[in-house]
Amino acid sequence: MKHFLLPAVARPLRHLTRLAGSFILLLSPFFLFSQNTATVNGTLRDAQNGETLIGATVEAIGLGKGNVSNEYGFFSFSLPEGQDSVTLRFSYIGYESAFRKIKPVGTIRLNVSLRPESAVIEEVVIKANALEEKMKSTEMSVTTIGTREAKALPALLGEVDLIKILQLKPGITAGSEGTTGIFVRGGGADQNLIVLDEAIVYNPNHLFGFFSTFNSDAVKDLKAYKGGFPAQYGGRLSSVIDVRMKEGNNQKFSGAGGLGLISSRLTLEGPIQRDKSSFIVSGRRTYADIITRAVNKANEDNPDFNQIPDYYFYDLNTKVNFTLSEKDRLFLSGYFGRDVFKFKDASFNFLFDWGNTTGTARWNHVFGPRLFSNTTFTFSDYRYRIRNILQGFSFRLGSNVKDANTKVDFYYQPNNQHTVRFGANVTYHDFIVARLKAGSDDGQVNFESGQNFDGLEYGLYANDEWAVTDRLKLSYGLRVSAWQNNPAFYANLEPRLAANFAVTDRWAVKGSYSRMSQYVHLLASSGLSLPTDIWYPSTRGIKPELSDQIAIGTSYLLNDNLLITWEAWYKWLRNQVDFIDGAELFGNNDLENELTVGRGFAYSPLELEIEKKEGRLTGWIGYTLAWVRRGRFPDINNGNFFPPRFDTRHNLSIVGLWAINKRWQITATWVYTSGYTAWLPSGRFTFQDIPGAPLQPLVPVYGDRNTYRYPAYMRADLGVVWKWWTRRMENDLTLSFYNATDRRNPYFIFIDFESVTTPIGDAPTRIFANQVSLFPILPSLTWNFKF
Repeated sequence: MKHFLLPAVARPLRHLTRLAGSFILLLSPFFLFSQNTATVNGTLRDAQNGETLIGATVEAIGLGKGNVSNEYGFFSFSLPEGQDSVTLRFSYIGYESAFRKIKPVGTIRLNVSLRPESAVIEEVVIKANALEEKMKSTEMSVTTIGTREAKALPALLGEVDLIKILQLKPGITAGSEGTTGIFVRGGGADQNLIVLDEAIVYNPNHLFGFFSTFNSDAVKDLKAYKGGFPAQYGGRLSSVIDVRMKEGNNQKFSGAGGLGLISSRLTLEGPIQRDKSSFIVSGRRTYADIITRAVNKANEDNPDFNQIPDYYFYDLNTKVNFTLSEKDRLFLSGYFGRDVFKFKDASFNFLFDWGNTTGTARWNHVFGPRLFSNTTFTFSDYRYRIRNILQGFSFRLGSNVKDANTKVDFYYQPNNQHTVRFGANVTYHDFIVARLKAGSDDGQVNFESGQNFDGLEYGLYANDEWAVTDRLKLSYGLRVSAWQNNPAFYANLEPRLAANFAVTDRWAVKGSYSRMSQYVHLLASSGLSLPTDIWYPSTRGIKPELSDQIAIGTSYLLNDNLLITWEAWYKWLRNQVDFIDGAELFGNNDLENELTVGRGFAYSPLELEIEKKEGRLTGWIGYTLAWVRRGRFPDINNGNFFPPRFDTRHNLSIVGLWAINKRWQITATWVYTSGYTAWLPSGRFTFQDIPGAPLQPLVPVYGDRNTYRYPAYMRADLGVVWKWWTRRMENDLTLSFYNATDRRNPYFIFIDFESVTTPIGDAPTRIFANQVSLFPILPSLTWNFKF
């Protein structure tokens, strides 16, 4: 522990102090502003529970001045000084607008609480404003997922899953049938930066990828960037998925939960000291193992009964926050999750468990009306462990990656034309790669293998959002990243640029460019996302991965409640890492000899989304036409380019939510995806050891990678939500049908053969492909409640 914590804390803090001090000097020109202005700043919150509101709008009516709250609920903007009063309007999706009259003189601090919307007509107006803000923003290739709509949509076995909802957005390709794996704009599964309260989550999956680690009852906001990345983000090539936990109700004690087919969940939150501090605890656990243990016990006297293995997973989210003063807030949060699969009988004892642990300590400080800071320390730990004990022999296999990260971010608003962000971070990584221990009980046989690595990752950034004119907005920045893993050292410049030009009040044209670097790599031996995939650092032999992405697009607001967005993009990928054919993963102390490095590219001329957020019928339609290629690997495919498994040409999703009345809601999704590519044998042969000996089984012959394409994937899901209220509780029953049309989609395909018996053995007569499908139509019923 000492070996990990000393470099994780002491060295990063020293580097961070030096980097941040130098950077503030470089940004000093931004600290000049007019003295003839009044500054309005403060924090926006939910009046019922005290949660800060992200992206809420603040507007000076009639003056065209305003801003939106940042990810911590803080806002700041300037007004011309004067003696005449000004009316400010504060609004947010699903909340009643609030109005305040001020006299624009000096510094005005306003902490405003908004009440959830009670009238449908007013809610419609607010939602239309939200679409307009999205159209006007310099952000592009960005999507947000709300827990309210996620809980209403039909889900696999009734388990609400934010990552699966994200798969329904354009530009994002799902993994295999039912899994939470995502591939964003031609990037690999490891090229997504997934953070929970700013701490990295290395494996966001439960049940071998069928469910994600995010409990929707504990999540406040999810925002995903597919391109045009702000300079504060780095470390992955293809996307950033920023998940933020709820802070806890600081007004009253409350709870929420649900009871489903495979799991139950319960969330409790309340004030520690009203208006000053609060807590939230949220847990989820499956209970299939309780049933299987009862079945095993009931049949323990039956000699013909085969015991059923135990499997369960659990999540625990915790968070507390304290308002230390008008200018200071402290947040402490943690996540603990684990999957456990085990089987034990008289001669066999098998255990396989894996999971994540994260911790975050965050301090918000307001230096003044224009300058806000967030200082964060995070800890991440992902590990898996396989243990098998046989009679007289045992083996253990595992991998582990741990991070300790220190970062500081500044948010500075010198005037209404500029919003400046700058900061620095240092991360210490510790890797245990494929550690294998095996031996006999008597000690005569003993074997051990595996590798240990560590590394330091640095980041330094500045970004400015500049309103050049009323119609033209720019966001430009630079991130400097570096990696140190003795004796290897790498440094990269990562420029970021985005622009928005408002052609009219309803039509905007956008463009962006971003470069990203990735210093840690996921070594996966299959197209599936498995717990046993290995995280491996950049070394002298394995260089950092790099990407460059350009995108252009346009957004058009139709009838104030329908936003149509088109984007086209191209992405270049360098230093892509893959296994050579026939690679040996485990028990290998020189894993780099099993790796090869190449290039890749992906592009789409058409990424289309149509969003509707007004009225009884809401939802979206998303379509992507894209091509993805990998190649230039010296040891794969003769160096030629080939489509990776997640190269799907067409992706279409339709999502609808229809509120019939206050009590009833019908939801539906329909998904079409071109078939995944696959690497199947191009031929087979049999052999005979000596004349007269039996023919040996067929041996596959493989040609170029991924020359076969699976049949297209199609799935329709339906859901019905019934709500009712009691004196102290709000309830709903959600009935959902996953794969409502009972279509059997391919999970994987394997080659089989038929044979006839001959005097010299079995001889094959026909070779054919067999499809394995996982899910027929699956109904589920979930009870959700709040109190």
